[in-house]
Amino acid sequence: MKIRLVILFAVLASVADAAERGAMVRVANIYLSPDSTSAKLGEVERGREVVIFDNSRNWLHVEAGLSEEKTLTGWILDKGVVRASTPSGDRILYGEAVDCEDQASRRRGRKGAAQDAMRLYYRTAEYFPSSPLAGESMYRSADIRWQIEKSDVSSRPSSRERESFLREGMEEKYFKEVMKTFPGTKWADLAAFHLIDNKLCGDWQAASKCPVKEAEIYEKYASEHPQSPAVAEALYDAAQRWAALIEIYKTEEQPKKSEEAKTKAIALTQRVSGQYTQSDWGSRAQSLLFLVQQGIPSYGNAQE
Repeated sequence: MKIRLVILFAVLASVADAAERGAMVRVANIYLSPDSTSAKLGEVERGREVVIFDNSRNWLHVEAGLSEEKTLTGWILDKGVVRASTPSGDRILYGEAVDCEDQASRRRGRKGAAQDAMRLYYRTAEYFPSSPLAGESMYRSADIRWQIEKSDVSSRPSSRERESFLREGMEEKYFKEVMKTFPGTKWADLAAFHLIDNKLCGDWQAASKCPVKEAEIYEKYASEHPQSPAVAEALYDAAQRWAALIEIYKTEEQPKKSEEAKTKAIALTQRVSGQYTQSDWGSRAQSLLFLVQQGIPSYGNAQE
């Protein structure tokens, strides 16, 4: 009996592997049988994957993922299912993902739209790896997931811990997948930039250790990813930390290091404002440079 069950499961697994797969661009009701009057088993959300076993008229017999952990088998109408064979399928999935992301950004946007966009972007890259939209799609999916997790992590008490290893970080595997799948692209560079978040301190606690470490991390990133769209931001972030250290070192009674921090802050802000004149980071660097040169503290409660 056990042998028969093993064989049966092996056959079912092989059928599933060989079956056609599709991603939903609409919310689909899944029924017990190919009849909308039969028992409704659940709903399949946008971006969820269905494994297609069979079809009957305009119905599909599928195994559908209702969540990361839950799947069920039933029937859905053959509408709004994008397969790898669907003409312009990459643009269809990407377009729906953009629409969902737009919904998520609205004040009264559709609930769950961000998660829908995250799944749809990922399916675009998964089903159409040769598409010119694949790299950006995988990056956008990872970015949305990262921002959702970051918001959750930031709300926890551990987020105020000074050392990064004392708090829970965001899951890195999706950005690392972007870097592995699309090396040498701006999407890989941007993914690497986001990973810095997990290395940052929760609270500097007015001590020099954290801002020094963070400034060095940002400068190293800019050096290793010179073509990244995030270079100006990374250099500005480093300059901001050196500017903060001017006052922090004073409280630690290290005047020499305070002057060294000022020199580094000026050099970096001049570099950003001079090289990236048309970007927001260039303007922000110019403003920070003015504060540093005027001796106006950019960190703490120091006042004249």
